[in-house]
Amino acid sequence: VQLQASGGGLVQAGRSLRLSCAASGFIIDDYAIAWFRQAPGKEREGVSCISSSDGSPYVADSVKGRFTISSDNAKNTVYLQMNTLKPEDTAVYYCAAPAWSSVNGCGAYDEGDYDYWGQGTLVTVSS
Repeated sequence: VQLQASGGGLVQAGRSLRLSCAASGFIIDDYAIAWFRQAPGKEREGVSCISSSDGSPYVADSVKGRFTISSDNAKNTVYLQMNTLKPEDTAVYYCAAPAWSSVNGCGAYDEGDYDYWGQGTLVTVSS
């Protein structure tokens, strides 16, 4: 099982980026896939999660209305579209997947339940 995160970079505030999380070794449609981020000196936080078992994706309040998670099953890839970026969005972004599938979707998992992690992609937003 591997997750490959990409798409980070340096952007000005107000601009957009799209992160990709390419999965191999498993089918993303069978699992919840989440994005986390960790800013310098801060704890890791959950940003968004998508699961075919849920009616709608989970999105953290801090990014609601600006970030959108989606998936392309044909490409076995999950995306995080980030619009209207702010300097406080600066962080390393990670995608993650649990080792077990739940019919209850994203709500079944705590951060500790995510066993597989991508290598992280750095997003830097300048003011």
